[in-house]
Amino acid sequence: MSEVLKYFDIKHKSTDGKSRTGILHLPHGDVQTPVFMPVGTNATVKAMTKDWLEEIGFEIILANTYHLYLRPGADLIEEAGGLHGFSKWNRNFLTDSGGFQVFSLSQLRKITDEGVRFQSNIDGSYHFFTPENVVQTQTKFNSDIQMQLDVCTGADEGRKAAEKALKVTSDWTLRAKKEWEIQKEKGYEGLLFPIVQGNFFEDLRKQSAEFVSSLDFPGIAIGGLSVGETPEEFTRFMNYTVQYLPEDKPKYVMGIGTPEYILDAVQAGIDMFDCVLPTRNARNGSYFTHDGMLSIKQERWIHSYEPIDKECNCKVCRTYTRSYLRHLFKEQEILSSMLASYHNLYFLNNMLKEIRVAIEENRFEQYRKDFLERFHKKSV
Repeated sequence: MSEVLKYFDIKHKSTDGKSRTGILHLPHGDVQTPVFMPVGTNATVKAMTKDWLEEIGFEIILANTYHLYLRPGADLIEEAGGLHGFSKWNRNFLTDSGGFQVFSLSQLRKITDEGVRFQSNIDGSYHFFTPENVVQTQTKFNSDIQMQLDVCTGADEGRKAAEKALKVTSDWTLRAKKEWEIQKEKGYEGLLFPIVQGNFFEDLRKQSAEFVSSLDFPGIAIGGLSVGETPEEFTRFMNYTVQYLPEDKPKYVMGIGTPEYILDAVQAGIDMFDCVLPTRNARNGSYFTHDGMLSIKQERWIHSYEPIDKECNCKVCRTYTRSYLRHLFKEQEILSSMLASYHNLYFLNNMLKEIRVAIEENRFEQYRKDFLERFHKKSV
């Protein structure tokens, strides 16, 4: 048995599809899967306290290497006791590599075989990421799961660019793994996940998936999705990629956070996902409900003394009315973002709890069908 399998146990495989439940064994506690990870870019989930995240029941959140490297800096975070000591969030952190942020700053970066040179979006200063120093940075963060540096390409990129990006990413995978093994020898306990790339070309996806699968990592991330493609393309290439990944490893699709995408991912056998969307939507007055998205800014809620969602048991729905929440939003009160973020994250976390129960009772496909039929039936 491979040493890395100790990090993940599959609890139950559904008899009605590919969905499964599992447990990730990480340095700061076990994580039940499938799991949604809130995005805490700067070691904080926007408009949420760490106590609220614990109250909801999250076991892992995501932080961003690019932003934390620039400010406050890896050395200061290490001095404070890593991300856990710095933020006092004592459950797990997954940190991305910064590759997607560098991708999105296309006018401010230059990619070479050695690494990527980029300008800070804060002050224009120049920096250089390599697979090795990105592992070193995330080790200073004491990340429970860290991601390799990769080259992400957009949905509209051609074959030549996709091939080049994949070659560089694959080379960087080997270099990152070597550096991670050095850090493990020094006592670092966190995991490293490689990232499957290949854009929207099936043969490149297969090549990348088979390559990372051969390297015996603790888990594998599927990158290069949710970058401008249609929902149909997303689902097709996610399902196509998964078939070439080992069944016994945790699988992570990066950057998805709507019920539709999450349910599609679980159906494909994906175990982990993250997205800024729930909290970003919240700050814009958009709430998740069982009956679709609710826009709190609408005038029809002025005299509505109902909760956001009568079936939601979060403290926002137990305490506040649509009328009051609309008032907070229209007056641009900070509390509006806080309460909406709490509700949206509670809603998604509760949905994942229901998904795990449905899988273990071999009725996930029915749960997915019923949830989406109601969610799409009308807009609140």
